[in-house]
Amino acid sequence: MKLAKGYWGARSKVYTVAKNAVEKGLQYAYRDRKNKKRAFRRLWITRINAAARINGTTYSKLMHELSKQDIQLNRKVLADMAMNHPETFKAIVNKVN
Repeated sequence: MKLAKGYWGARSKVYTVAKNAVEKGLQYAYRDRKNKKRAFRRLWITRINAAARINGTTYSKLMHELSKQDIQLNRKVLADMAMNHPETFKAIVNKVN
């Protein structure tokens, strides 16, 4: 019942309804923790691709060259650089090409 605090109507007052609501909520929470990772990866790839195209290459070519030259920058860092530090991102693109 503690976990159902704040739920609307019988979902917070009737034990069996609250139990079902909490179980369903925990299922959604588990599923959406995975979906959140998926969504952020998709966002990072979109941002990297946009910045890469501005600098004359594509996402796939950029990532291939980064892995070929063993430059280990993850997508989160690359996307942040593309958004907040375009000069640094451009330097990376120029280094791998």
